[in-house]
Amino acid sequence: MNAKTKGRQLRESRHVKVARIIYAQAQAAFPRYSHRFSPKKFTLPQLATCVLLSFYFKMSYRDFEELLLMSQELRDVLELTAVPDYSTLNRMYHRFRASHLDKMNEALLSTLDNGGLVQEDAITLDSTGFRPTNASAYFQTRRGKPFKRWLKGAYAVGVSSQMILAVAHGVGPSNDAPHLSTLKRRAGRYGKRDERGHPVWVTLADSGFDSKTVDPRDIIPPIRRGGSLKAPERQARAELVSHARLDGLFGQRWKNETVNSVIKRKFGDAVRSVKPACQNREGRVKSVIYNAHR
Repeated sequence: MNAKTKGRQLRESRHVKVARIIYAQAQAAFPRYSHRFSPKKFTLPQLATCVLLSFYFKMSYRDFEELLLMSQELRDVLELTAVPDYSTLNRMYHRFRASHLDKMNEALLSTLDNGGLVQEDAITLDSTGFRPTNASAYFQTRRGKPFKRWLKGAYAVGVSSQMILAVAHGVGPSNDAPHLSTLKRRAGRYGKRDERGHPVWVTLADSGFDSKTVDPRDIIPPIRRGGSLKAPERQARAELVSHARLDGLFGQRWKNETVNSVIKRKFGDAVRSVKPACQNREGRVKSVIYNAHR
């Protein structure tokens, strides 16, 4: 330690802050124990946080077990007096449900909402695909078995906060229209409303979300079937989108693309689970750890 750093307090690691946030979310979503006769060696929030942190660090459960053994600071944040075995973490992930992950996101977003940070004028929708295996697309093509399906995660992202407000999952290749109503319903609580409680926020999405469920507050380019728009309402929506492009509002949709890019670069563009039910959860897992990281 030299004279310049002597007496200066080190800043807290960002990874420790993320662990603390995820642990608080897990405590809001999981009961302390699954049964009154549980061994009570670890709590469910502790195990859930360890599972999510292994996704955050892009580590296997075995490697994350070694990280916990090495890091006293992480064990202190998670209030661990012992380190769970990797097989315990694997079994814990199989106990995850979509409702648990949605509650974790709601716990974080409701805290921010009280602070006035999540009240959006515009919410963007987009989806992205995740490789079903860790094998690269190049390898699959060279071996003569290119990817014919992938896992999709559809996200609703707030323009101001750039937080993921709602999640839906699916299988590609497919269009995004079936996710429009689901994402709007789940993300609507974070949109701005007037004095009477009527929604005033708008939805920004690409033409992949064009469907019969589009309403006047949705700025979604209509698909030109046959090269032209014949229905008056579709012509009016095309004009609305043109004005939104000129005003710069529609360009805010690219923030959702940025979120998709961050998720893939930091947390991986592939799913590591084998069972379909576990694979479908990974889109939600990535949204939870992204919001905690954000």
